[in-house]
Amino acid sequence: MTSPEIILPDPLIGLSGAALDRLMPLHVWLSPKGQIVRAGPTFRKMVRQADIIGGSIFDLMKLKRPRLVSKLPDLMALQGQRLTLMLNTAPHLTLRGMVVALPGDSGAFLNISLGVSFAEAVAEWHLTLRDFSPCDQTVDLLYLREASALTSHESRMLTERLEAARIVAEEQALTDTLTGLANRRAMDTALARTLSNPQARYGLMHMDLDYFKRVNDTLGHAAGDHVLAHVAKVLRSEVRRGDIVARVGGDEFVLLFRDCDDPDLLDRIAQRLIGRLEQPTVFEGKTCRISASIGTTLSSYYIKPTVDQLLSDADQALYASKNSGRARHTFYTPDLAPG
Repeated sequence: MTSPEIILPDPLIGLSGAALDRLMPLHVWLSPKGQIVRAGPTFRKMVRQADIIGGSIFDLMKLKRPRLVSKLPDLMALQGQRLTLMLNTAPHLTLRGMVVALPGDSGAFLNISLGVSFAEAVAEWHLTLRDFSPCDQTVDLLYLREASALTSHESRMLTERLEAARIVAEEQALTDTLTGLANRRAMDTALARTLSNPQARYGLMHMDLDYFKRVNDTLGHAAGDHVLAHVAKVLRSEVRRGDIVARVGGDEFVLLFRDCDDPDLLDRIAQRLIGRLEQPTVFEGKTCRISASIGTTLSSYYIKPTVDQLLSDADQALYASKNSGRARHTFYTPDLAPG
């Protein structure tokens, strides 16, 4: 039976090299002339040189604080003090260290730690837990860093999910589910925002479908839903990106034309809408026929209107169109107001 290998301790320090490497993987043992006698495995990894024994420690690193030194006696004069140093392989990273003398003027021990640069150092030199002593605080910091990164990632993901849910909820709260148009609440908000600017120019149309009830009653509600979706598509095609189209009732729609109070242009748009909506649409082989009556009011009619006043005046113009025979467009005038 083969007996286990006996690792003898160094007679000077009383520790074997393996024990020293495990205890202080970032140590450097220096001779009285400042030459490297031994170095821990992590230090070797960080200086990126295979053969450093016999070389000068000052060829591998620079002492930044308390002061610059280039000889071992000058370094030993700083014994027990907190040293700030950098390795030539990564001069942008700040490391910590402390030097102590060995007995009988036989040299010195320099032990190094990563300090506040531990995260960057781990990435720079691809360090793992095996590169540190089990009692090194860096191990705890690495665990905390990983835990913090995981927590931050989960928190960020949760925040993104909540934000996405909030956006969806807000969109649903401001959207008519059948047509995908804005709803009355969205239109009221848009009008209030528009009226907050006294210089705003706009036109407001109120449109009601003629003969829509007949479609519902004779062909069923599915056909009515088909007609409403068709109307929404037509309305979207006649407005610009910044305009608002809302379904505010069963077959009622309101259109806000921003930066447009030209009566000729708005009348042409209204006539196109009426003409297009008079064209029949087919649902499951059945022809659906409707038309539209429209009333419009303009910002130029007012000094300081309210949302309710605008909607009421557009509504009065709409009913003037219906009373005139339907499939018509009427602009609001004061004489349309109920007496």
